[in-house]
Amino acid sequence: MKYVLGIDLGTSATKTVLFDEKGNVVCSSSREYPLYQPKNGWAEQEPADWYNAGVETITEVVKNSGVSKEDIVSLGISGQMHGLVMLDENCEVLRPSIIWCDQRTGNECDELTEKLTREKLTEITANPALTGFTASKILWVKNNEPEIFERCRHILLPKDYLRFKLTGDFATEVSDASGMQLLDVPNRCWSQVMIDALGIKEEYLPKVYESPEVTGRINKETAEKTGLSEETLVVGGAGDNAAAAVGMGVVSEGKAFTTIGTSGVVFAHTDSPVIDKSGRVHTFCCAVPGKWHVMGVTQGAGLSLQWFRKQFCEEGTNYDIMTAEADKIPVGCDRLIYLPYLMGERTPHLDPDCRGVFFGISAMHTRAHFIRAVLEGVSYSLYDCVCVLKEMGISPAEMLVCGGGGKSAFWRQMLCDIFAVPVKTALSSEGPALGVAVLAAVGAGIYPSVEKACEAMVSYNDNAVYSDSEKTAQYMKYHKIYKSLYANLKDTYKDLAQV
Repeated sequence: MKYVLGIDLGTSATKTVLFDEKGNVVCSSSREYPLYQPKNGWAEQEPADWYNAGVETITEVVKNSGVSKEDIVSLGISGQMHGLVMLDENCEVLRPSIIWCDQRTGNECDELTEKLTREKLTEITANPALTGFTASKILWVKNNEPEIFERCRHILLPKDYLRFKLTGDFATEVSDASGMQLLDVPNRCWSQVMIDALGIKEEYLPKVYESPEVTGRINKETAEKTGLSEETLVVGGAGDNAAAAVGMGVVSEGKAFTTIGTSGVVFAHTDSPVIDKSGRVHTFCCAVPGKWHVMGVTQGAGLSLQWFRKQFCEEGTNYDIMTAEADKIPVGCDRLIYLPYLMGERTPHLDPDCRGVFFGISAMHTRAHFIRAVLEGVSYSLYDCVCVLKEMGISPAEMLVCGGGGKSAFWRQMLCDIFAVPVKTALSSEGPALGVAVLAAVGAGIYPSVEKACEAMVSYNDNAVYSDSEKTAQYMKYHKIYKSLYANLKDTYKDLAQV
């Protein structure tokens, strides 16, 4: 039996999981680390924390698994996307990493848009300039910390910094690189236009691989620290959502998944680079060689339910209690509608100024009505993402659901009735770690392709649900009103933001 490691470098922790070649978990370990916010809207982390967490968790898994190091043949790394790691000529970190949720780069996004135009940015990188992406972070360092920018000789993403430390190789792969706004997404290579716009050199950027390609091997130092063999292969890996897609078997046309965490994501596989010129959704290269994915994001998904529980429910009220209350209320909540824009919105509005709304409040409404309205409002927001995909010719035949919200049978049925496609869940909860382990298995030659590896390593729960056409018709009536509310409030949101 051969074994593969999946390492998931997240924002709050790094988790390392050892899988056998059938996708079964053998052993796992995780380590948390801090996030620093030196100013309002800033978010940074220390790359050394990622490396230490990676080494510690690998060491613990290898030691506790009872598996011979020669049988651990390959590893893959999944990572939080968009973060900026800058190294000098001696490969020393120049400053803390500016990570994905940092919002300091609004001026730099305007600068990129003015220099290249929104249309050109979308044509090359498949997305407009966004504060979360890496390119605007590089420009911010150039504008605000010129002495650091001048010393920079290597630019890496978080997971690729860990790769460098484990192997000595400067490498990345297409799915994570797509979120840098430096990649020519349709052609899966660095864009010279973007490189020139930032005033950097291509040699500062790592070599780009496909996700299951071998990028190197574990170096001697890592082998001595962790107990791995120097023969252990390292593959490209993937950005977190692309890795999660592989971990759920979303690797072919017609497949998609919805994640309900703090934010919500609707992710669909596509065999061609379909781009929304309005920039409402992201198009990235996916972890399947030669394929892409399209992703919509709603900012306040699980956050909305968490906020309501914290503010309006008694201590000890859990989400099962809340959904049980909501289940007693009819579709449409007796004409109560919630807009889940607590943190602005991405898809389809790209509006940082919009805010949450309860519309249609009546004296008859109870707490249970409000809970169900929150669940329905978040589901409508996710359905907005699905609608954009349909406009682009992407119509998933079924929907996998994951994340904290995906554990609720009540919420899964609601999504099923609104999306009007079957909904089910994957057996494994390891998501990104399993996804990059699948890629590692392909790189090691255990399986000939990502698709074949998923057939062997990814399984599903026997809990598929199917839509009720009468409920779907009711939801669509309310969704029509839901959509009109943003259009009617858009200008008022702007006015409110200026007060």
